[in-house]
Amino acid sequence: MISTDELNLWYENNLVGYVWRNDLDRIGFRYDKDWLNNDFCFPVSLQLPLTEDEFSPDEGKAHRFFANLLPEGRARTNIISELKIADSDFELLREIGGECAGALSLLPVADEPEQEHEYEELTEDKLSELIKGRGKIYYYRDNKKTTTRLSLAGAQNKCGVLLKDEKLLLPINEAPSSHILKFQISDLKHVPAYETLLTHLAKQIGLAVVDVELCSLTGSPADDPDNTFIIIKRYDRIEGENGKIHRLHQEDFCQALGYGHEKKYQEKGGPSFADCINLIKASSDEPAIDIESLLRWQIFNLLAGNSDGHAKNLSLLYQDTYSRRLSPFYDLVCTRAIEHIDTNLAFNIGGKHKPADINKGVWITFSKECDLRSQYVLKTVNEFAEKILVFLPDTIDNFQNAYGEYKALQRVEQLIVKQCKRTLKSSCL
Repeated sequence: MISTDELNLWYENNLVGYVWRNDLDRIGFRYDKDWLNNDFCFPVSLQLPLTEDEFSPDEGKAHRFFANLLPEGRARTNIISELKIADSDFELLREIGGECAGALSLLPVADEPEQEHEYEELTEDKLSELIKGRGKIYYYRDNKKTTTRLSLAGAQNKCGVLLKDEKLLLPINEAPSSHILKFQISDLKHVPAYETLLTHLAKQIGLAVVDVELCSLTGSPADDPDNTFIIIKRYDRIEGENGKIHRLHQEDFCQALGYGHEKKYQEKGGPSFADCINLIKASSDEPAIDIESLLRWQIFNLLAGNSDGHAKNLSLLYQDTYSRRLSPFYDLVCTRAIEHIDTNLAFNIGGKHKPADINKGVWITFSKECDLRSQYVLKTVNEFAEKILVFLPDTIDNFQNAYGEYKALQRVEQLIVKQCKRTLKSSCL
């Protein structure tokens, strides 16, 4: 009899190891011996190094890593309701763990990875349903329920798709996606537009970011903002010469540092920015470059109004079996322009969470905490503030030329300009 309390972990057609749960619904893991003997094997996490020993459910390391693959909040609640299953990390992984962030697939013991991946076209009618349902990812075909087995962490509903020949295709079962669709959030206005603008602005001033475009079924996104969505190119997917999509392994900083998703914010017991700097020092193949990028990301978040830049929005990307680098940045949203969202920074700066409290002395304290030269940090802060003030008007113009006149951007522009000017006044060398 095949156990329903066990799953196999796969990388492409290679069995990586075994996942199980105990009577308390806690998850354990051990590597397959053949995986350990492969030349191309890699640890699934810095917290789960290659070893023949098992990581017991009681230890907690395996549970935290695998639970971090799952959706959170309302997105999780919606999936549980749709599938009519218990609110259990293991049961969710069994149902939707076939296509996760990174390279790994979790499949029932009786299943093996498909040799030929299957997709179905995302028709305009189906896309309209997705927009109205804010990204509902379960479908019916031939009167049988077919899931995408898609698990993407975060609180927002997301849908994986394959973009091929300018057509959007829905992955079936564990078929890999190349892009992610993200939709409007019911209680929060303009999130797709704000994410698009900030990502384009970050790219303009030199941050490595994902490719994001704003879309609508009804013509100009500005004319019908409630029905807009964004399409994001996945950095953990590459296309081979034969057109086949290959997965790249990654782990977010909560996974790499051993924190549960409920501790992604520093104020709630999560990692500090200094912890993230130290992680890069210890694990990146290019630590100096990646530390600089990480610092610039934190500065950008302050200046551009993104208070939700937490540890799960940072990832290590395994570019090949032996190479780890900081991934491109994603989930850049001007959250401080949205009502009813906490304006405190996800990572404090020199002990301060409120953007208005950040000044030269605070940056100096921050520099000491992170073992960075204060003159270098202050110079970078000032350069970024000046750059943003230069590039912001053109970025907004380009946005509105592409998507129509979007009046809600006025609030974003005012907020960013105010923060940059305040920072230049209080943080000058």
